[in-house]
Amino acid sequence: MSPVPESVLVEVTVSASADDAWDALRDPARIAQWFGWDADTLPGEIAYIFHDHTQVDAPRRTLTFVGMPDRFEVEDIGDGKAVVRLVRSGSARTQTDWEGLYDDMIQGWITFVQQLGFALDRHRDDRRRTLYLSGLADTLQAARPSAAMGLDTIRAAAPGSHYAVEAAGERLSGEVRFVTALQTGLTVDGWGDGLLVLVDRPSIDGQPVGGWAVLTTYGLDDDAFDAFQARWNEWWTTRYPDERPGCMEGPES
Repeated sequence: MSPVPESVLVEVTVSASADDAWDALRDPARIAQWFGWDADTLPGEIAYIFHDHTQVDAPRRTLTFVGMPDRFEVEDIGDGKAVVRLVRSGSARTQTDWEGLYDDMIQGWITFVQQLGFALDRHRDDRRRTLYLSGLADTLQAARPSAAMGLDTIRAAAPGSHYAVEAAGERLSGEVRFVTALQTGLTVDGWGDGLLVLVDRPSIDGQPVGGWAVLTTYGLDDDAFDAFQARWNEWWTTRYPDERPGCMEGPES
């Protein structure tokens, strides 16, 4: 029998030991600091996905999801660093192929693994507050989220490059964290060294463009976060007000 093909859907190299990275995939409190976003349902989703429906091989640091073609692997590469990757069985696609394919689950995993890498690299013991926005435009002429925010030039920059842009009534500045065919990840100095991830959903089956945004902040008090949330809700819903199926509705999607 021929072996089942496998391919890497997404991987990140992190400035953390393999044991620490593995713990970030097993400890519910730590998973809550990178997976998904602020939601009352998040603890239940973490238990369901990462504990109730997994096969765990701790010595090899692999976590396989029951009923899904995906598994996490953590590889020790020395010098206090590790690689965290999500492997999908049953396909020989390249990582670039996956990055350019619009599918809620695939793009969601890419976002979440990037959020995991960011947390391990820069916010090991910090608690986040994270806002999620999604939707489709109400016209076929609308710009995708990254273009609407004026990020076309920034998307062409190398990871680590400085950027600055005006959006949602504030000046965003920081570093380009990652860029794929459909995603833009930017650190944001003014959010306590936070992270903005924008996902561009192309026009599919005659629907307008849309997508989602995950905005992670650190150190904002209740008043500051409420104001932040109001600004970004207004910016997003003005441009992508339609909640028709086709945009990720929750971490489990």
